[in-house]
Amino acid sequence: MNDSADDITATGDPAPRNSEKARKMNRATARHIVPFIIWVVILMLARAMHLTPSSATETIPSLNLITDASLYAFSTVACSIVFLLLKPWRFYEPLKRANVLPAIGVGVFIFAVWVFFETPFFKNLLPAAADFYEKWCVMPFGEVRHELDSTPYAPEVCGWPLTTTKLIGSAFVIAVIEEFFWRGWLIRFIRTPDFLDIDIGKFHAIPFFIAAVIFGSEHNEWAVGIATGIVYGLFFIRTRDIWAVSISHVVTNLALGIYVIATGSWQFW
Repeated sequence: MNDSADDITATGDPAPRNSEKARKMNRATARHIVPFIIWVVILMLARAMHLTPSSATETIPSLNLITDASLYAFSTVACSIVFLLLKPWRFYEPLKRANVLPAIGVGVFIFAVWVFFETPFFKNLLPAAADFYEKWCVMPFGEVRHELDSTPYAPEVCGWPLTTTKLIGSAFVIAVIEEFFWRGWLIRFIRTPDFLDIDIGKFHAIPFFIAAVIFGSEHNEWAVGIATGIVYGLFFIRTRDIWAVSISHVVTNLALGIYVIATGSWQFW
C-alpha cells in the first residue's frame, strides 16, 4: 500500500485479518485515532477518579489533585506530542493553497452559526425560538441554558497562561486531531476497515451522516454540532484536503474561544 492519497481507490472485501495489508491498515487506523482516544481517556479518567474539582451535581467529593485547566493543558501537550510522533498526515496530499481562503470562510461561518442562536440579538428578535433552541437543541434537554458567571478556564480562576493554553489547545490541537479522527478516519472506516481504499472525494450517505451525528453528539450544542459535522464533511469531500477542513475547524474553535473570553460566554467552554 502506498501512502500517497493519489493511490487511494475503492476496493471490495476487507483484507484477510492477518495479511500484510490488514496490518498496514491497522497501523494507519492507530495513527488516526490514538491522539483522539488519549485526549478522551485522560479527561474521562480524571473525572472518573475524581481528580478534578467536584461540580455542584456530584455526590462524591473530589481529591482536588489537579484543576480542570491544568488537566486540559496536560492533555494538550501530551496529545500534541503523540500526534506529531504518529504523523497521520502521511496518508494525505499537502494543503492546497487555493483551499485556504474557502477553509477560513467555512470556519468563520460555523462559528457564527454556533453562537448566533444564543446571542442577545436572536433572543430579542425571536425569544420563543431562542427558548426552544436552548431547551431542545442544547444539553441538558428541557432546560434553558443560562450564561455562566465563570468557568474553570476563566483567567480570574486559573490565570491567563492556562486560559491561553485552553484557547490554543482547543483551536490548534484538538481541532486538528478531531479532523483526522472524524473526517480522515471514521467517515471511511464505517464502510470498511480498509478505510484508505475509500476515495476521500466520494460521498457515501450512510457513513457520512453517522459520522456527523456522532460528532455532533459529543457537544452540548448537539444540533448545531451535527450541522457542523455535515458542513465539515462536505467541505472535506469537495476539496479532498484534510488540511483545509482542519483549518476550518481551527478557525471555528479559535474564533469561538476569543468570543468566549471577550464576552464572558463561558457556557460555550
